[in-house]
Amino acid sequence: MITEDQLEQLCLQWFQDTGWIYIPGPDLAPEGPTPERKDYRDVILTDRLQTALTQINSALPPAAIAEALHIATTPEHPTLIQNNHAFHRLLKNGIPVEYTNQEGETIGDRALLIDFHTPSNNDYLVVNQFTVTGTKIPRRPDIVVFVNGLPLVVVELKNPAKEDTDIWEAYRQLQTYKDEISDLFVYNQALAISDGITARIGSLTATEEWFLPWRAVDNEDDRPLLEFQLETLVKGFFQPNLFLDYIRNFILFERDGDTLVKKIAGYHQFHGVREAIRVTLIASAPTEPSGLLKETRATYGREVKPGSHKAGVFWHTQGAGKSISMCCYAGKLLQQPAMKNPTPIVVTDRNDLDGQLYQQFCKATDLFKDTPEQADSREQLREKLSTRASGGIIFTTVQKFSLLDTEPPSPFTTKAVSPNSTSTTQTSKHSTKKSKISSKTKKTSPPAKTPRANGHN
Repeated sequence: MITEDQLEQLCLQWFQDTGWIYIPGPDLAPEGPTPERKDYRDVILTDRLQTALTQINSALPPAAIAEALHIATTPEHPTLIQNNHAFHRLLKNGIPVEYTNQEGETIGDRALLIDFHTPSNNDYLVVNQFTVTGTKIPRRPDIVVFVNGLPLVVVELKNPAKEDTDIWEAYRQLQTYKDEISDLFVYNQALAISDGITARIGSLTATEEWFLPWRAVDNEDDRPLLEFQLETLVKGFFQPNLFLDYIRNFILFERDGDTLVKKIAGYHQFHGVREAIRVTLIASAPTEPSGLLKETRATYGREVKPGSHKAGVFWHTQGAGKSISMCCYAGKLLQQPAMKNPTPIVVTDRNDLDGQLYQQFCKATDLFKDTPEQADSREQLREKLSTRASGGIIFTTVQKFSLLDTEPPSPFTTKAVSPNSTSTTQTSKHSTKKSKISSKTKKTSPPAKTPRANGHN
């Protein structure tokens, strides 16, 4: 049985194998050989962040970079979760800045904290034994994961050799850290815990039941039988390109009464949505997009026909988190340049399900540019579809696609639909749920081999 220190060293090596740079925490300390912190209260590696801001936003003048740096490092809300939510918006959308150009004009722009389009244009650093001044005593998380100097993930490990210590001791330790060194968690995107054999990942507000395993590496089919679940988590969740996709498209904030809740996708939702996006792009294109069809992933992805407008079925078992999957799918789809600003249309077969999904999407508006809309009648649905050139998200039921009494039979139920519309039809029966994805509302999807999702809401 290995010790906690040996587990930590293994974990750090797995990070390095995945493309991260490792520096011991004491080396970065104020009195260390290569200090990057002026004080133990500092949780951001400011020089790294400033360098990244300058490189990623090369068109911005120094004054705008300085403004962005100040905003990023100065939380302004009274609670941790409010600050975390505000920072996530800055991380995803960029920091609004203003500057005066040579003509004396005031220019508004956004400074990006991370280059999501070119993952290699970012600084990936993993640090162990990162001491932070606490409200009671100094605290030292086992591993802190930085991107561009921002502490985005905290990993807490427990000694697998101790019989009286398990993974939930690591969970409880993180709760203590949130109370005593809350500044470190303003920027947090996920929390990871492990006792050596088992490993779990969860959000800043997640209770124990929502800390779940990460079972895949490159894709849903890549599930190596490794001795340590922690190795799968590190090599799967923290692959730089996958990690950036995750923090951009798979994190949601919802308000439950007066409480703000942070939710993050499970591995099945993450890889299922990525596969659904891939086959949607294939089905929507008149010819095969470069390389997409040849990727070895879900079976149906090898059978989808370019330009067929039939992307397939995303099947969920009960409790697998269909609503979150659909939100993440729509949000990620809206960002695809090849889709030319599509209009996702969410079609259900029951009014209560339509309302449920509509409310879920309204809670997750950080993922979308536009506020979702509901079509309450056939006339309203037709008006929304015929007058919209692109963009937006529309909710309706399948019955509203029926013809009016005065209309003759027609092979299509919609007369005027944006060419960039995407239909997602969701049906529910007993313990299974499925979403049909079609790249145009004038087409429907036949039953197909499907990516499956098992897990949580």
